[in-house]
Amino acid sequence: MRRFRLAAVFFGVVLLVVGFVVSTWAYFSSGVGVGWAIAVALLAIGYIPVAILGFRLQTPLLRAMAIPAAVSIGLLSFGFVAAVTCWVLAGATRALGIPIEISSIGYGVFGLGLVASVYGLVNAARIQVTRYTVALHNLPRQWDGRTGVLVSDVHLGNIRSVGFARRVVARVNTLRPDVVFISGDMFDGALVDLDACAEPWGTINAPMGSFYVTGNHDEFSDSSKITDALRKVGVRVLDNEKVTVQGLQIVGVHDGVARDERGFREILDRSRIERNSASVLLNHQPSHLSIPNEAGISLQLSGHTHKGQFWPWTHLVTRIFGPFAYGLNRFGTLQVITSSGVGTWGPPMRVATRSEIVLIQFSCA
Repeated sequence: MRRFRLAAVFFGVVLLVVGFVVSTWAYFSSGVGVGWAIAVALLAIGYIPVAILGFRLQTPLLRAMAIPAAVSIGLLSFGFVAAVTCWVLAGATRALGIPIEISSIGYGVFGLGLVASVYGLVNAARIQVTRYTVALHNLPRQWDGRTGVLVSDVHLGNIRSVGFARRVVARVNTLRPDVVFISGDMFDGALVDLDACAEPWGTINAPMGSFYVTGNHDEFSDSSKITDALRKVGVRVLDNEKVTVQGLQIVGVHDGVARDERGFREILDRSRIERNSASVLLNHQPSHLSIPNEAGISLQLSGHTHKGQFWPWTHLVTRIFGPFAYGLNRFGTLQVITSSGVGTWGPPMRVATRSEIVLIQFSCA
C-alpha cells in the first residue's frame, strides 16, 4: 500500500512538471515542435503504470515499454531544469534591456538539455573502475596487498537484465580480485527470471569468495527468492551475520534490518566484533554510522545513493548523506566507502557521476 501511495504522489508531481515544461516550450518556441514535447511527456507519465505493472507481470512488451518511458523521465527532468532556466534568462535579459528573441533562449537552453540527456545515456552505459587503497589497523598479514571489488546497485529488471549482469561480472573478473563484496540492490524490484540473472554471478573468479546483502529494492518483494537464486550459484549471502575469512571479519546486515537503529545495533552486538582484528561491514546505505563505529567496525562498504545520477538529484543526495554520499570518508575510527553503483535507477542516465565498480587494495595501517 505504501508503494502505491508513493506512486500517486510521484504521479501528481510528474503531471505538474509536465504541464510546466510543455507550456514553457510552447511559449519559447512559438508552438513549434509541441507535438514532440507532448509525446515525451506522455511517455514519462507512462513510466509510473509501467513500473507498477513490472512488480506483477513479466512480459517482453512491458520491458519494451519500460526503456523509452524511463528515458523520457530523464528527458523530463532535464526539460524541467531547462524550463526554469528559460524563464530566469528571459527575466534577466528583459531587466537588463538586452534585445534577444525568446525563441533563441528556448532553442539554446532546451538544446543544451537534450545534449546533456544524450551524454547521460552514453555515460551511464560505460562501466568504469574506481580504485582506493585502504589501510586497516590489525589487518591479518595474509590480507596485506590483497584486493577486493565492491559492486552495488546493479538494478537488474526491465531496464537492464541478464546481458548487463554478464557485462558487470566480466569486468569484475578482468580485475582478478581476491574477494567480491555486493552491497545490495542487485535487482530493481520488477519481476525477472531470477535464476537467469543470478547465473553470471556464479562465474566470478574470487578465491576468497563473493558476499552479498540485500538493498531496499531487493526487498520490494520476497527477498528470499533472490537470496536462494544467488546461493545456488555460489554467492555467500550474509544473513545478518559475521564470517571470518583468513582472519578478516566480514559482517553483512540486510537493508531492512540496518534501517532500524535498534535492530542494527543488536545484530552487531550479537556478531561479537573483535576490535583487535580488522573487519568489513556490508551495509547498503551509508547511514546510522555511529552504530558500526561504536561496534569497532574498521570499514563499511555501501551504495544506495547513486551519487544522485544527475543534477539536481546529485545536490539532493549530498544534502541527505553529506560527505558519505560518495567516496572514501571517515566517521570516527570507521572508514566508509560509498559507491555510486554500477547500474541506474529510473532513467538510465548519468551526468557528473559514473557507473562504477570499486577496486579496493588492502594494506596494514
